[in-house]
Amino acid sequence: MPLSEGVRRGLRIAAIAGVVAIALHVAHGELGLGAPALNGFFNDWVYDAIVMAAAVSCLLRTWLIREERLPWLLLGVGLAFNATGEIYYSIAFGDTGNPPIPSPADLFYLLYYPLAFAALLLLVRHRIRVFRTGRWMDGAVAAMTSAAVIAAITFEPIVHSATGNTAAVATTLAYPIGDMALLGIAVGMIALTGWRPGRAWLFLALGLGLSAIADTGYAYASANNTYAVGGVLDSLWLGSALFIACAPWQPSSTSSTAEQGSTRLLLIPGLFALVSLSVLLYGGFHHVDGVALALAGGAILLVVLRAALIVSENLRLLRLSQHEATTDALTGLGNRRKMQAALETLLADGKASKRAVFVMFDLDGFKTYNDRFGHLAGDTMLAHLGDRLRRAVGAAGTAYRPGGDEFCVILSGAAATDVVIAAALSALSADAEGFTVRASYGCVAIPFDAATPTDVLRLADDRMYARKTGRRSSAGQQTHDALLGLLRERQPELHDHLREVGRLALNVGSDLGMDSEQLDELRRAAELHDIGKAAIPDAILEKPKQLNEHEWEFMRRHTLIGERILAAAPALGPVARLVRSSHERWDGGGYPDGLAGEEIPLGARIILVCDAFDAMRTSRPYGRTMRPSDALGELHRGAGRQFDPDVVEAFAASLRRDADIAPAAIARGR
Repeated sequence: MPLSEGVRRGLRIAAIAGVVAIALHVAHGELGLGAPALNGFFNDWVYDAIVMAAAVSCLLRTWLIREERLPWLLLGVGLAFNATGEIYYSIAFGDTGNPPIPSPADLFYLLYYPLAFAALLLLVRHRIRVFRTGRWMDGAVAAMTSAAVIAAITFEPIVHSATGNTAAVATTLAYPIGDMALLGIAVGMIALTGWRPGRAWLFLALGLGLSAIADTGYAYASANNTYAVGGVLDSLWLGSALFIACAPWQPSSTSSTAEQGSTRLLLIPGLFALVSLSVLLYGGFHHVDGVALALAGGAILLVVLRAALIVSENLRLLRLSQHEATTDALTGLGNRRKMQAALETLLADGKASKRAVFVMFDLDGFKTYNDRFGHLAGDTMLAHLGDRLRRAVGAAGTAYRPGGDEFCVILSGAAATDVVIAAALSALSADAEGFTVRASYGCVAIPFDAATPTDVLRLADDRMYARKTGRRSSAGQQTHDALLGLLRERQPELHDHLREVGRLALNVGSDLGMDSEQLDELRRAAELHDIGKAAIPDAILEKPKQLNEHEWEFMRRHTLIGERILAAAPALGPVARLVRSSHERWDGGGYPDGLAGEEIPLGARIILVCDAFDAMRTSRPYGRTMRPSDALGELHRGAGRQFDPDVVEAFAASLRRDADIAPAAIARGR
């Protein structure tokens, strides 16, 4: 919670008082200002008051601010133990500088270490949100290097001075070990922030660092009988207390440890590595304790591992960059750059290049869809079609999206068949209420038709637009579109049903190996197979009850009516024949001719299955809506009687493969 102005003012006054007190302590101890009679006052009571103030500051922060209470409480309690030890030391030993080891003061001093360690670890957990391996390694390098320096300078004489009973030796060694760990954690936590600690972290690290240096210096001086009360080491302890007292009140910031690419992320760990290397080199010419050498060697090993991690990360980023540079972000297909490179590689030998087929597709009706439903829907449509194209091509070749509503495929020589191209056309088709998306295409045989990438692209583009223009102007297509428009106006729900049947039939026909021309006839017949119902009275079409025999007889005439309507356009002659047979049954019980088995054209058999499935999935006046699984079960039960078993199996496989079809059908039926 925010602090009141009164509390802020009190904290500023306390900080100023602390600075003044330390300045007076330094002036008295280092510069000799003041009477010698004041030694006890400055070296004991002023000193102890500043140390206790650091503990009070942390505990007061715990009381006033809810966030991070536990770590500051632990640190405050640890500092309170430390201050208690100082007070006991002042009362029991004064300025003698030669207390017994261990003493009750040592117990209070040593309790500070585990509490400070726990507080630091909790602060790291609170303030570092995301941990990266590299940062942990940087922190470990910094910590081990700092500990190695302390061990190299002080550990040897401290170990030799550790005499007496077991408790005395353990107490003497506990200080340098605790100080090495404390300084290592203080430096390591700055490394975890990416060497951007902020004021709170910086104050805390400086305080802990000064404390560790002062404690280690004290142990070293005591080992050499050079410690003097009120000297530089005491000033370092007071500076440590002041920094720690200020740390809880600094702005709290969190770090995500995201790699920022700053030179400091390489420079500073490199400097620590040089320091560790210097310790090892120094140890080669002078006697250095084995602990220092082990720590320095561990730091160098971590630097090597860190370098390997950097190389691995850079290689990963390079691969990612290369992938992004050659991949269309929307569809995940290769982009124009990747397609161009593939063509250049394929045509490297000119006319002697390996055989392949390049197919360029351009979507028809996509602009209308985009304008009507918006660019977000358009992007979703492109991503959906791109995924279907990838699956349709499969191992036969590679699909690309050069840009816009254009797709391309490069097929290997053996796989370049009409079946694959038809499957690709089916994948790039989409129908629903209010829109129809189809694809025009142009094929180029490599290297026979063209032997350079530029010629391949130009020729494919020319052929694709020639096909697009021819299709738009064909009389058959115009008649087809006009008849669908008639159905849309008269019976919108029937129009939607026919569009869905056309889409399903196109997928099944592609799976059964139909070529592009046969698929085009199948699609038109599927979409127009009920065109004859335009001549059936609405009273029969919309009757909520079962039709009587007379009404059924009238209804069965719609296939003949449909054939006559379509046969009036010579270009739709093959389509008319499929429409006539679209209600023939596999067992011969259908109409109008009673054909059976393979006497029925394959396209008509496909239409019957797709029509029956969508009819069961669509709400009708005379029947209930079925779930996809139930409708598919009905098809299997009718296989061998009403439906061609092979077509039913192909239809089921198509549904399983194209998971998007079933949800679309569900949405239409509910």
